[in-house]
Amino acid sequence: MTPPKRRAVPVATEPAYEVRIGPGVLDELGEHLGDEPCALIADARALELHGAALDAAPALRDAPRLAVGPGERAKRFAELERALDFLADARLDRRATVVGFGGGAAGDLAGLAASLYMRGVDVVQAPTTLLAQVDASVGGKTAVNLAAGKNLAGTFHQPRAVLADTATLATLPSDEWRSGLGEVLKTAVLTGPELLGWLEQHADALRPDDADRAAEAVAQCVRHKAAVVAADEREAGRRAELNLGHTFAHAIERAAGFGRVPHGVAVSAGLGLALAAARAAGVLEDEALPARVADLQRRLGLPRDLAALNADLGTPLDGAALLAALAHDKKALRSEPRFVLPVRPGQVRLGVALDPALVARLLGAA
Repeated sequence: MTPPKRRAVPVATEPAYEVRIGPGVLDELGEHLGDEPCALIADARALELHGAALDAAPALRDAPRLAVGPGERAKRFAELERALDFLADARLDRRATVVGFGGGAAGDLAGLAASLYMRGVDVVQAPTTLLAQVDASVGGKTAVNLAAGKNLAGTFHQPRAVLADTATLATLPSDEWRSGLGEVLKTAVLTGPELLGWLEQHADALRPDDADRAAEAVAQCVRHKAAVVAADEREAGRRAELNLGHTFAHAIERAAGFGRVPHGVAVSAGLGLALAAARAAGVLEDEALPARVADLQRRLGLPRDLAALNADLGTPLDGAALLAALAHDKKALRSEPRFVLPVRPGQVRLGVALDPALVARLLGAA
């Protein structure tokens, strides 16, 4: 029987590192830890389901472990303080490595704690959700949420390595799988014809229990993000393109209450809103793109716009609350939101200021 294929994607930041992708790559974790002291910060459910795979790394067998709650609950200052106290109580020194294990929220918390403890220790990310594998674990962004908005307190702290074991995806709840697909779709629009065409060909066959096909989707997304991050590590320019759909999505998450709408599901609705805004503002050049994206959203089980998301929720989100949330976006200038808008597959326009009346109409606040 042919062993499953593993992919390796280099990320040319400073320091550089590699993202290893495929079923079973967690058995390589020990290679990135050696004999140094280490500690594990992990999503409790991921630890319950996949913690045995961590024993392949001798350094982790007896290492201190901190289990954190699911999703956005992990991205609070109280949890960050608990994580830092945990590292201090473990008496780790500056040679230590923190391992983040679980979804994007657990990885964010682990990365942020590692960046702050002793003014910075190494972190290795071992993401177990599709969303974390295609996006959150790569690029060094770490953050917790504030009451005012999502990801408003954080640092840039590149990992030493990322191990995206696609075998872990088989246990994902359907909402978590869909959340990851939202980021895959966003990346397909950013990457252009190649990934968009691949996704159109394989959308109906993408399943969490197909670890090898999932690994190809993850690898294509990571290749794109790695190129963007290497060119613009601190989001001074091109890296802002990765926020396609996110300005609307973060407002949706805040207005709904953090954790109620999975991040990638909100991104899908935000992508639909960005396409509508691009068309209304005269930015969109490929008139076929909205229909292609809408067809993929249907096939992937994702909302195509705010109306579809509201129908899924049962209780429509308040337009005024969505408008207020936009003002807290971390990319806003003087509380005026800036948007990434699609032009055609593979091309977006950054930092677009939209007519407030258009934004209000899109969000149902007009």
